Amino acid sequence: MRLASLSMYVDPPPLKEATAALWRYIRDYLRQETSLSGIPGELDHSLPYDEAWLHPDLILAQTCGYPYAKRLRGAVRLVATPIYDLPGCDGPLMRSFIVVREDATARSLADLRGLRAAVNNHESNSGSNLFRAGIAPLAEGGRFFSEVIETGGHGASLAAVAASRADATAIDCVTYGNIRRFSPQRLARLRILAETASGPGLPFITSHSTSDGELERLREALQSAIKETALASTRATLSLSGFAVLPDADYEPLLELEREASALCYPRIA
Repeated sequence: MRLASLSMYVDPPPLKEATAALWRYIRDYLRQETSLSGIPGELDHSLPYDEAWLHPDLILAQTCGYPYAKRLRGAVRLVATPIYDLPGCDGPLMRSFIVVREDATARSLADLRGLRAAVNNHESNSGSNLFRAGIAPLAEGGRFFSEVIETGGHGASLAAVAASRADATAIDCVTYGNIRRFSPQRLARLRILAETASGPGLPFITSHSTSDGELERLREALQSAIKETALASTRATLSLSGFAVLPDADYEPLLELEREASALCYPRIA
């Protein structure tokens, strides 16, 4: 049995249910193709999301654009990039929002100097790479913040800022928009200070061993899911309006942001 894991946008709970429904449609579409076998009935929730990315039997997963560009290219195959209809998204491109407490005195990124930052993890494009790109021109001697805490997730980063354990964090616009729609109380004490540069969003990937024919069936299944009238409410819950098949080179600018920050002696948020 092959592995399917779509774990990047499953909070708040309505998203997890809608993602499961999306997979069931993809599953049924793929099972109509007699040359495909081992299509799992349900999404896997046993593996950490990043372990699924390089699973040898992976049929479909969603990864972050920065680790895809940095270490997954050549080890997996790019399927398609979702298009989300939320503020901050522009087709398959997306950005992050720099979030602070509502009562914070900061009015610009420069005002965050010497304060505390929260990142979900340092490999995250939205929580670290785009954040670093905005801060790098302001850093001095490789430092800008007094402290950086790693929370393990965007929701936890927002909670850290709300509880005054950190003063600022970078949240991708899809996560922020989903929380605003389904769990707005989590943003009640917070506001957006600034927006980052944009880059290609979180791509769907498959195993490197997936054949050209299987890859084409996967893309067909995703496009069919966008057209299927029975999935209208599922797409609305996910704010999903399409899929774009991007060339691999479109993810290279994410590494260029890393190089630019390193050239400014700011290789890591600090």
